[in-house]
Amino acid sequence: SNGSRSVYPSNTTTYTLVANGPGGSDTRTVSVNVAAPPPPPPPPTTTKVKRSATEWLSSEVQDAYFDYDKSDIRSDAQSALTKDADILKQIFAENPAFSVLVEGHCDERGSGQYNAALGVRRAESAKDFLTKLGVPADRLQVKSWGKEKPQCQDATEDCWQRNRRAHFEPGQ
Repeated sequence: SNGSRSVYPSNTTTYTLVANGPGGSDTRTVSVNVAAPPPPPPPPTTTKVKRSATEWLSSEVQDAYFDYDKSDIRSDAQSALTKDADILKQIFAENPAFSVLVEGHCDERGSGQYNAALGVRRAESAKDFLTKLGVPADRLQVKSWGKEKPQCQDATEDCWQRNRRAHFEPGQ
């Protein structure tokens, strides 16, 4: 005769099989070894490395750039400052005593006195934009470097553009 039977043991089990028929009988023993699956791996440790507010500021907050002889916030600077506002609000929420210095910078063209005033206007424009987005004004200080701290010193439009900026540093 023919036949089959499915078994689903949860532990290693020995079965004795007996077949009876017109020609006689036969007995066999079969062991089914059940190996327990290995335990699942422990959940990954998500150790959050807390970075300092200064590290966070220098790695995440972007400069806002300005057109020649201008202090109004252009569209690319609006995008950068909008992202900056979110990051600054997080930094301030986690670090209640931290403040930020908004620095106004200019390219080399123009007098020192003129660029110092333009740098103040640029820093104030960036600060005003951030405060409209909810960044606390009392946590932002303003300073002008005019043309005193350029990022580059080539006499090219690309270099001058990189120098016309509002930059962010830890406050005092």
